[in-house]
Amino acid sequence: MPTDRILDVSELWAGYGATPILQGVSMSVSRGEIVGVIGRNGVGKSTLMRCLIGLLETWRGTITFLGEDVTQLQADARARAGFGYIPQGRDVFPQMSVEENLQVGELIGGPEGKKLPELVYEYFPRLKERRRQVAGTMSGGEQQQLAIGRALIGNPTLMILDEPSEGIQPSIVQHICDALKSFRAELGMTIVFVEQNLDTILEIAERCYIMEKGKITRSLAGEDVNADNVRAQLLL
Repeated sequence: MPTDRILDVSELWAGYGATPILQGVSMSVSRGEIVGVIGRNGVGKSTLMRCLIGLLETWRGTITFLGEDVTQLQADARARAGFGYIPQGRDVFPQMSVEENLQVGELIGGPEGKKLPELVYEYFPRLKERRRQVAGTMSGGEQQQLAIGRALIGNPTLMILDEPSEGIQPSIVQHICDALKSFRAELGMTIVFVEQNLDTILEIAERCYIMEKGKITRSLAGEDVNADNVRAQLLL
């Protein structure tokens, strides 16, 4: 296996109850890439993210991370191995303060166990200003920054985001996009994200996988990630 390969997914099948959602998904991500997974609503993108992080059981196929088969690992073990996850809808702890939410992130981490609390505040200064505020009283954009910060604090090797721009005002979306690009440039982080927002995809995706009906049907190389090609896949 190439030494720069972070993630390999091979013939992944999964679903809910007896209904298959993922039907033989295969994809790979190399170190330091920012890769988008795009397609219409309901094609299985969020299901794929839940499988990658270990929140949904894999029926068949394999997930390989840093050369190790992690298909059977639980979500907490994947987090300790170096996965970071920001779910759709952010999912912060609403009754806890910003600081307490971030402390939860310190319980998990990448392979070297290094924590990045001060770096979180550098990337997201609004969180430092509001470190004692109860998370449930924050705006959607602030909660998204908190969710990303909570994942970042554990120094993940691979960060997985599900709809990072959903329901967020454009100025904060731009700030989040800038932060994600900085994670890659300054920390060497690899990022995989699901997104429906055309501008966000064009802003950060270096290449994209296209999902249709539970399968990866094609990919867009870096030079092909443009408004016309992406719009065609989203059917905007």
